[in-house]
Amino acid sequence: MPRVLALPAWFEIGSLVVLTLILVGDLLLVLKRPHVPSFKESTLWVAFYVALALVFAGLMFVLGDAEHGGQFLAGWLTEYSLSIDNLFVFVIIMARFSVPRKLQQEVLMVGIIIALVLRGIFILLGASLIENFSWIFYLFGAWLVWTAIQQVRGDHEDEDSETFIVRMLRKRVSITDEYDGVKLRTTVDGRRYFTPMIIVFVAIGTTDLLFALDSIPAIFGITQSPFIVFTANVFALMGLRQLYFLLGGLLERLEYLKYGIAFILAFIGVKLVLHAMHENELPFINGGEHIEWAPEISTWMSLIVIVAAMAVATVASLVKARLDAKRRGHTLMEEVPHFTEDTPGKHDQ
Repeated sequence: MPRVLALPAWFEIGSLVVLTLILVGDLLLVLKRPHVPSFKESTLWVAFYVALALVFAGLMFVLGDAEHGGQFLAGWLTEYSLSIDNLFVFVIIMARFSVPRKLQQEVLMVGIIIALVLRGIFILLGASLIENFSWIFYLFGAWLVWTAIQQVRGDHEDEDSETFIVRMLRKRVSITDEYDGVKLRTTVDGRRYFTPMIIVFVAIGTTDLLFALDSIPAIFGITQSPFIVFTANVFALMGLRQLYFLLGGLLERLEYLKYGIAFILAFIGVKLVLHAMHENELPFINGGEHIEWAPEISTWMSLIVIVAAMAVATVASLVKARLDAKRRGHTLMEEVPHFTEDTPGKHDQ
C-alpha cells in the first residue's frame, strides 16, 4: 500500500480554495440560468473538467513525484467510474419521479453537493479508522469484494423500487402531484404542502449515501492521503451534471459498465486484503506477525487495471449496442437520439 504522501501546504490549501470557487460558480450558474445544456455546451464543460483534472495531476507530478500523480490519477479514474454508475441511478430517479427536464440541472447539482458532503464525512472517518486500526483494511477489502459480487448479480432496474425512507415519507407527509420549480414547499388552496421534489432529494440523498459507502473504501485502497482522496472525489463529481446531459440515452446502452466497475471494486478489494495481510497485527492471524509473502500491488499496476477494465467494458458495451441496433435495421444514434435535443412540446411538461 502506498505511503501517506505530503504536498506543500500552500498547494493543498490553494487547491481546496480554487475547487470551492469553481463549485460555487457552477452552482450560481445553474441557479441564475436554469436550462437544458446543448450537446456542444455539455461536451465543452466535460472536456474542461477532464482537462482540469489532468492539469491537477500534472501539478502533483511536479510538486510531488510520480507516486503523487499516479495515486491521484488512479483514484480519480476509480471515483469517476463509480460516479458514472451513480449517474445511471440518477437517470432512473429522474424518470421514476417524472422530473421536468428544465429542473434536472438543479436536481443534479443538489445531488452532487450531497455526494460531496457525504464523501467528505466518510473520508474523515476513514482516515481516522486507518490511522488507529490497521486491520480495518480487512473489512474494507471484504466489503468491496462483496459489493463487486452484488454489482454483477444485481440489475440497475432494481433501483427503481422506492427505498424504505421514501415509502415512509409518502405515508406521513402531504405531497402534491405537481412540481413548483425546485421548491420543497408550495401552497394549494391556502394550504401548505410538500412538492414531489422532497421525495426526489431524499431518493438522491440515500443513493449518494450508498455510493459513498463503496467509493471511499475503494479509493483508500489506492492512497491513504486524505487530500488526494478528497480532491479525486471532487474532480470525479465536477462536470457530472454536464456528463448526464452529454451521454443522455446512450448511458442506458453501456450494458457491460457494471462488470467493469465490479472488476475494479474486486481488484481493489483483493489489494486491500493483501495489504492487510502484509501489515497484519491481528493475533489470530499468523500469530499477529506480518505475512511477508503477501504481495503489495503498486499504484501504477492499479492504474493500468482500472483503465483497462473501464476501456474494455465501454468498448464492449458500444459494440453490442451497435450490433443490436443494426439487427433492428437502425444505427445506434438513430435509436438513441441525443437527450438534449430540443423537440417542441416534448419532455417539457
